[in-house]
Amino acid sequence: MIYPRLSLLILLFLCTSTFVNAQSVFGKWKTIDDRTGKPKGIIHIYKKEGKMYGYVEEILEEGKKDAVCIKCDGELKDEPVVGMEIITAGEKNEDGEWKGKRLFDPEQAMSFRFRIWLNPDDPNELKVRGYLAFIYRTQTWLRVEG
Repeated sequence: MIYPRLSLLILLFLCTSTFVNAQSVFGKWKTIDDRTGKPKGIIHIYKKEGKMYGYVEEILEEGKKDAVCIKCDGELKDEPVVGMEIITAGEKNEDGEWKGKRLFDPEQAMSFRFRIWLNPDDPNELKVRGYLAFIYRTQTWLRVEG
């Protein structure tokens, strides 16, 4: 009789861990261009020393897989976009959102202030908003399993 209880406990633990993991902003996300609706890349978002960081893991656009940052200045000039850090030192606020001063767009070679949060209606959607002064643009990124 102990085995059915143990099996139930293990099953409950696995379901709970999957649910908790699905509620996190950390992991891999497919970026979707808010203008064209097409996938652009995979961004890996991770936590380091309590802050949010993210880098380009893969470019999905055809013909751009080996893209370099042509418009960039300084040390990023002509560097590969894959592996490039695009989210730097985001901090979590009391609302559960992450905010920071550097969301980097390698295509435009521009940095933006940012706000990132999970869609409350769908935890497999990440809302990513970049700010330039009082103007902002929001994209919805989709969770990539695995």
